[in-house]
Parts: sequence; structure tokens; C-alpha cells
Amino acid sequence: MTNLKHYDIIRTPVVTEKATIQAENNKVVFDVAKTATKPEIKAAVEQLFSVKVKSVNTLVRKGKTKRFRGIIGTQSNVKKAIVTLEEGHSIDITTGL
Repeated sequence: MTNLKHYDIIRTPVVTEKATIQAENNKVVFDVAKTATKPEIKAAVEQLFSVKVKSVNTLVRKGKTKRFRGIIGTQSNVKKAIVTLEEGHSIDITTGL
């Protein structure tokens, strides 16, 4: 177990078309710390947003190689968490914390 605080684990909410569609099924997508585990993510979401979490799925999006003005650079890897909430619970990510 790492010693990350709740605000260190949950970085930002993901606001994309796909994440918005998943919101209809009680799912919220967050960018999280690379070292965060599923139990840590679950505890952080429950503590920060006062909701009951049903499950947590994680994925790591590998960094892409991009070219900017002829210079090749690499984006960093990003870990995402898809958090499924219990029935009756919801998170409005537009209001912030």
C-alpha cells in the first residue's frame, strides 16, 4: 500500500463523449495516480464524494509518440479508473469539489 492521500489518487475527471455516455449507466471516469490500486481508488471516491462505490475498473493508456514542429516527443502514460456507483448514487463532476 502506498501512502497517497485521496486528493493525490484522484487527479481529474475525464470529460469526453464516451465518459458522458457511461454516466447514464452510473459510471464515472477519472484519471488516477499510476501507483493507485483499486481499493485505494474506491476508498478515495467514497471519501471525497460521499457515495457508495459498486466496482472499480482500471486501464493504462500508453503514451503516444507525437511530432511538434519536427521534434518527436512522447506523451506520458495515463491510468484511468472507471468507477461504477451503487443505484441511487451519483457524482456531478461539473460542480467540482
